[in-house]
Amino acid sequence: MADTTLVNNKPPLSRRARRFREFVIESLLFLAASSSVFITLGILWILISESIPFFQNVSVFEFLTGKEWMPMFADPKFGILPLLCGTFLSTLVALILAIPLGTVCAVFLSEYVSPNKREVIKPILELLASVPTVVYGYFALLFVTPLLQKIFPDMSGFNVLSAGLVIGIMIIPYISSLSEDAMRSVPAYLREGSYATGATRLQTAFGVVVPAAFSGMTSAYILGISRALGETMVVAIAAGMQPNFTFDPTQPAATITAFIVQVSLGDLPHGSIGYQSIYVAGLTLLALTLTFNLIGFALRKRFREVY
Repeated sequence: MADTTLVNNKPPLSRRARRFREFVIESLLFLAASSSVFITLGILWILISESIPFFQNVSVFEFLTGKEWMPMFADPKFGILPLLCGTFLSTLVALILAIPLGTVCAVFLSEYVSPNKREVIKPILELLASVPTVVYGYFALLFVTPLLQKIFPDMSGFNVLSAGLVIGIMIIPYISSLSEDAMRSVPAYLREGSYATGATRLQTAFGVVVPAAFSGMTSAYILGISRALGETMVVAIAAGMQPNFTFDPTQPAATITAFIVQVSLGDLPHGSIGYQSIYVAGLTLLALTLTFNLIGFALRKRFREVY
């Protein structure tokens, strides 16, 4: 007697069940992959919808050019420049420390350390990224600042310099780990060709490997910049949360994230223009991060090497 599944031109039940399972798995994977897009769009929608009423009361020109940020005063001022100045100043201090040290650590791990030692040293270095940021904040306030005050006696107890240096320590694992992965992906024949011409290991590392891995290292630098821009607790604890328009890192200042923390404590009523300034500050930070990511994408595309 013929199989009914064959008479009806239908695949066996096991094949149909396998196809159904594959369809379910593909659907779940698609939902998981698209969830990040929907979450990003949701965040963007909240920030824009809450920022529109703010700009109905405050001009964009005043917001972008004003040098006073006092949303909680009787006569509020909404110039974002003090927060931008504090954000960029702390990020600059962090990068001055993190990029050289992170790059040197990556070169050391990639070119000088044996594989067995690398498997021990690299996880220990990456443990710096797992330390809570609150701990880093009090480390900056109670340890780094007193040391810096011995060098700069007139430096304030709350200052951007100590916060920026500690943020730099925080982002060293991001830069070193990703940069080391990019360097290890460089083909061995490039190193061998450099050694064949009489180059030393140091000359090969910085003259051949680093330029060849620059596209990947750029991703590490951009990630470090984004991490420094978005850091909250270190600057909130150690920098002072005072929105001063200053380029002196020894003075207290406030960053965009520190202001969001300060206002989110509930001092302003919901729906007020001061409360809406939280979302405007968040939208500004999102725009900055997006800008740096686009710059990093352009640099990766420009310097990508094909082997």
